[in-house]
Amino acid sequence: MRHLKIKLSFWQIINMNFGFLGLQYSFGLQQANMSPIYSYLGAEEKNLPYLWLAGPITGLILQPIVGAMSDKTVTRWGRRTPYFLVGAIFCSLCLLVMPFSSSVWMAASILWILDAANNITQEPYRAFVSDKLPEEQHSAGFLTQSAFTGLGQTLSYLTPTLLISLGVNKYAVNAHHIPMTTIIAFMVGAVISIGSILWTLKTTKENPLTVEDHKALADAKNSLKSIFTDIYVACKNMPAAMKQMIPMMFLSWYAMFIYWIYIAKCLTHTVYNPADPTAFRQSDILTGQMGAYYNFIAFSSAFLLVKLGKRWGAKVVHGGCLFLAGLGLFTLPYFHSPYLVFIPITGLGLCWASMMGNPYVILAGSIPAERSGIYMGIFNMFIVVPMLLQNVTMPLYYETWLGANPVNAIILAGLLLMLSSVSTLLITRKNSGRRTYPQL
Repeated sequence: MRHLKIKLSFWQIINMNFGFLGLQYSFGLQQANMSPIYSYLGAEEKNLPYLWLAGPITGLILQPIVGAMSDKTVTRWGRRTPYFLVGAIFCSLCLLVMPFSSSVWMAASILWILDAANNITQEPYRAFVSDKLPEEQHSAGFLTQSAFTGLGQTLSYLTPTLLISLGVNKYAVNAHHIPMTTIIAFMVGAVISIGSILWTLKTTKENPLTVEDHKALADAKNSLKSIFTDIYVACKNMPAAMKQMIPMMFLSWYAMFIYWIYIAKCLTHTVYNPADPTAFRQSDILTGQMGAYYNFIAFSSAFLLVKLGKRWGAKVVHGGCLFLAGLGLFTLPYFHSPYLVFIPITGLGLCWASMMGNPYVILAGSIPAERSGIYMGIFNMFIVVPMLLQNVTMPLYYETWLGANPVNAIILAGLLLMLSSVSTLLITRKNSGRRTYPQL
């Protein structure tokens, strides 16, 4: 399809991606708080990965379907806009209810709905960049999303610490042992989630479709059968760049899920005394501070990666960031001070900025514009499949290979990130990842 695209200013790109702030605030709340919430409600440590299944399964099912549907959606509000709004509404409602969960299974059930809502919003949002921006601005669009990922998750991780500094008792809990700081953070997240999406919808309109576009969409079938047929055909004709990125994506996202699930438990052993009844609560707070720090690094470095990518290419920059993150996690257990742990986690911040932008920069130029939604959905299966496999496989070897020790889990995550770095540099497709990066 030949969409009418004009070059946007820096602030126009900021406005169109502002909704990503709320989306990533929601994801940050999950990453920082779901394992602690499950633990406060009585979940066993070895079963934590099973309780995180909602994200990868809903992503695996919904992302390609929603991507395919949004490619063919025509409404008075646009192709992608209805998905942004519906997803944000359900996301905000789930964030309001989550911290009042009374059992593990209630929290897990709400997480399923929350992740479905986030996926409904996120996938069309990725395609929105390809729809709206000319190719020479793709990198600016995706790395702006990366910056908002860092900012949104920085705020979500840091909110409990800010609340404590404002006088909220860090040990105050509700009847189900969930801290009051967590409850307030989720309520703030609900407001930011819907508010940021509404800002994007107010300030940014989708590009008008041409007469040819309308005719093609009118002729296209959008039945369930046609959607799955489209997904099958798209997978069959997958661009070479996507295939070559599979090992990189698998290793890095398997590792990230290990980190999110076990970092609080790891710090309980490496920084605090696990025999202290307050150790897990202290490590929970420290996890939030570390998450805020590495997401702030991601936010502040996102546009630096644009300049580095212009010089060396997205592939090389991404590989370097993955290696620094892996080295940081591998050495993290050797830092026993709550102040020194921020040193090794710096690499994770650079890596997180790169993961949210550079793979999409590498990909965007190799997919047809009229199929951007479905290919972005399929590409994000490269994220959720390793997450799903991590959830299913890790409980099988956590007690045997890892000795039921969360410290060993974090070391494993570091090794996998370093292997992911190697697999990135082995991508041999000519000019893969070498895009023109604009001056910002």
